[in-house]
Amino acid sequence: MSATKAKRTSARAAPVRRRQARGLEAIGVLTSGGDAPGMNAAIRAVVRSALGHGVAVFGVQRGYEGLMEADLIALNRRSVGNIIQRGGSVLGSSRAPKFRTKAGRQKARRVLEAHGIGGLVVIGGGGTMRGARALVALDGGPVCVAVPATIDNDICGTDRSIGFDTAINTALNALDNIRDTAHTVELLHFVEVMGRDCGWIALMTGVGGGAEAAILPETPTDVDALCHRIDERLSAGKRGVIVVVAEGGFDGGATQLAKEVGAQLKLEYRVNILGHIQRGGQPSASDRVLASQLGVAAVDALFSGRTGVMVGEVDRRVVTTPFDEAIRRRRGLDRDLIRLMSLLA
Repeated sequence: MSATKAKRTSARAAPVRRRQARGLEAIGVLTSGGDAPGMNAAIRAVVRSALGHGVAVFGVQRGYEGLMEADLIALNRRSVGNIIQRGGSVLGSSRAPKFRTKAGRQKARRVLEAHGIGGLVVIGGGGTMRGARALVALDGGPVCVAVPATIDNDICGTDRSIGFDTAINTALNALDNIRDTAHTVELLHFVEVMGRDCGWIALMTGVGGGAEAAILPETPTDVDALCHRIDERLSAGKRGVIVVVAEGGFDGGATQLAKEVGAQLKLEYRVNILGHIQRGGQPSASDRVLASQLGVAAVDALFSGRTGVMVGEVDRRVVTTPFDEAIRRRRGLDRDLIRLMSLLA
């Protein structure tokens, strides 16, 4: 979506998604769902920006689960000092099945009311925003703004989500290390990265790491064609071959794909599953800056009376997108990058 279109969409939604926010005495901030590097930088930005507005800030621990259980802590500038460089979330996260019920959400609303919290910033992915949308829909629900943070980069309304840049660089570093040994021992390597339903990490890692192929959930995999490509590269004298596989890109993942390719080509292979190392580690400079920008933008949106919207970056500009649009579908892959992967492999 272009920045112009995103701004037009937000403008149309504004009349029904504005509430009086000038009287906010306190706001809350929480992280929910899967963790992503840069969440702490976003928390820091929210807290320090809100304090600049002269309001109190409560951190909700363990996401929506902690919200229902009143697991809140008061935050100040020192509370969020020295966290910008840390991975994970200092507030913690959880899955909260009870929050999916109206009774659970009403319990959360009462907790907010009891602490005088009229506004809430939620940091997370699509599931986090669905929870926020349901909370806002309650009678007497808080004003609420979301910040996109997920390594999958699958949220509409933003070109990048917090954590994505760090995740692909973590995967890329692993790929570079594997390439060193692949060229020395001349083995076929399959590297599985995260991406059950979305292939952004696999695609970017494949292009950036010079892999022979990237196996994506969004595109069908022709095993015969893949074998032909690998055989061609090896016959041309290539020392070692690397295939990047999104965990949801092939039935059975990289392990099953490696078995089929290895059996067909009669080649020895290795499978490398990167797993949760992609979620951890120090956030990149890009993620820290993005998180800081969006954290401040979320607070600005709250105090302008916006609710039920996500702040994001489109064409290097901060825009807002209604929850409904942000979570209606997954953000699609860049077809030019898919073509680039094919041309350069």
